[in-house]
Amino acid sequence: MANGFDGLCVAIFEHRLAAQMSSLIERLGGMVRSAPAVRDLTEPQSPDAAAFADDLLAGRYNMVILPTGRGARALMSVMERLHPRAALLDALGKVTTVVRGPGAVNVLRQWQMSPTVAVDEPNTWRSVLMAIEALGPVAGLRIAIQESAAPTTELADALRQRGADVASVRVHTQALPEDSGPIASAIEAVIVGQIDVAMFTSHQQVHNVWYVAERMGRQADLREAMRRVLVGSVGPTTSEVLRSLRLGVDFEPDRPRRQNLVREMARCAGELRRRKQASVAAGVDVAAARRVDLVWGNGECNGNHDPLHDSVFLRACRRDPTPYTPIWIMRQAGRYQRFYRELRSRVSFLELCKTPELAAEVTVKAVDQLGVDAAIIFADILLIVEPMGVGLSFGEGEGPVITRPVRSGREVDGLREVRPEESLGFVLEAVRLARRALHPGVPLIGFAGAPFTVASYMIEGCSSRDFRETKTFMYRDAGAWHALMERLAEAHARYLNAQIDSGVQAVQLFDSWVGCLDEADYHEFVLPHVQKLIQSIKPGVPIIHFGTNTATLLRQLKEAGGDVIGLDWRMNLARTWEDLGYDVAVQGNLDPVVLFSSPREIRKRAKLILDQAAGRPGHIFNLGHGILPGTPVDHVIALVDFVHEYSTAQHGRSG
Repeated sequence: MANGFDGLCVAIFEHRLAAQMSSLIERLGGMVRSAPAVRDLTEPQSPDAAAFADDLLAGRYNMVILPTGRGARALMSVMERLHPRAALLDALGKVTTVVRGPGAVNVLRQWQMSPTVAVDEPNTWRSVLMAIEALGPVAGLRIAIQESAAPTTELADALRQRGADVASVRVHTQALPEDSGPIASAIEAVIVGQIDVAMFTSHQQVHNVWYVAERMGRQADLREAMRRVLVGSVGPTTSEVLRSLRLGVDFEPDRPRRQNLVREMARCAGELRRRKQASVAAGVDVAAARRVDLVWGNGECNGNHDPLHDSVFLRACRRDPTPYTPIWIMRQAGRYQRFYRELRSRVSFLELCKTPELAAEVTVKAVDQLGVDAAIIFADILLIVEPMGVGLSFGEGEGPVITRPVRSGREVDGLREVRPEESLGFVLEAVRLARRALHPGVPLIGFAGAPFTVASYMIEGCSSRDFRETKTFMYRDAGAWHALMERLAEAHARYLNAQIDSGVQAVQLFDSWVGCLDEADYHEFVLPHVQKLIQSIKPGVPIIHFGTNTATLLRQLKEAGGDVIGLDWRMNLARTWEDLGYDVAVQGNLDPVVLFSSPREIRKRAKLILDQAAGRPGHIFNLGHGILPGTPVDHVIALVDFVHEYSTAQHGRSG
């Protein structure tokens, strides 16, 4: 639940928008210590600009890189005072122009130019380098990089290593404030423990604060004190500087905007600060730690109170009354998140699944970012088929591929037995790591694919629209079909029980493709195997049974078992729940595409679902399926906050 800053003292070093940031922090319950760490110079100064302009007009450059909008505008202004705009435009039109973010794009547009390459925000110098390398080799090219008052050398160094001749064009548009007293005072406040949160909204601020600390002889004291302060960074460039100085970064919004930084930190500042302090007390190097390395103190558990058992999510699974409707989201860790995309640019999907530290990291970070009421371990429903011997690969953008499909009784007989502790130990270790890192009151959900959906993948070999191979196998050789389903049910029961032993508090069974069957086929070919699987799960652990396109099968899904029935977005929740009976909890069921609309429309649609549930015990809010790639993170956060806020009032009325 979002509580705001709740009286925490927040130090900001912003200069241009300090008043707006201060006002927003105060509205969100914080106390502000403002110490502007940067000063804009009234007239852009650039001793390098004249030489650069002359060389540009003489055709001596192949590429020009403009990293910032303010710096690009200053450089253009200086050059235009020296040469006619038409001549400069003609020269720039003959070279490759690379810009970072919308600010620099807008500067060129004002000059009626379009950049050759525009690197979207958020980005770092590595993002720019990747975009340049995509154009071709840089060896032998002469490249100019517009630099600001605090130049970063990493990009220039990387280009030089690749054989480019790089010139830095310094544009002095910012400087240290003439009176650095407020910065020094803020540094002292951090050191003596008067600051709870510190926010940096540019890398220049970080450099200037560090420079003032050096003049004071207090760098070591500042670095030590920052281990106890919650550090927020507006974006990756600022974060890189903070990390290079070992000041640490505890929070960075998905989009590099000042208001995003303030609003999103306010949602979780108290919890993040407690976690950081507990981690410091446990000896964790918080300046360099990954999220999964951070720990919680014993103070989060009071006396005999069991925060997991009493969590709002598990209470809803048991159909106990809750103060608000819990929400978690299928695929809440995935491609719509920047940190996930950045990670996937370095490792394949299977590598991510099979590296416990990384799988746990994305699991826990999703909870931190969204503020949801439960985590779900990052894995895939098809990991279990690889040790069975059918072969599994994931092509980029193509989905899973079974390299040796199962289409005969002989091939079913040849499947190997799955021993989860041996062949899926990486998932179990990810569960243990995630459970250790999660807040003691946030449940962790384990999951597996349901037998029908996994069998369909194994038979089809990939995704399918008509399930021709699956149904043909099922109808033509019922004996082999039931043998396959029995093997899968037993394997999944062992797998889910191993996840429970490793630390999950609930499990979900995904039957994403079962909606292709009619009632009679489900009853004959699927129901007995799912019943056996669910009956084999260790007692006392809630089971969520979810399928898509299952409006005609919901009674059968309930008969198969499960404490919670997941509903996709095609159903009216009120009528469906009444038809199922209130002796079972329900989960769902917002259309994932709604998250591409406006926050206002998201609230409207979420309210409709919450009103259909009417505050009745046993409703868990979720989408009708997983979050889609490209979904704005801001919109997901808006959904989570609305569900919490509206349902709190709703449950109060119903209580």
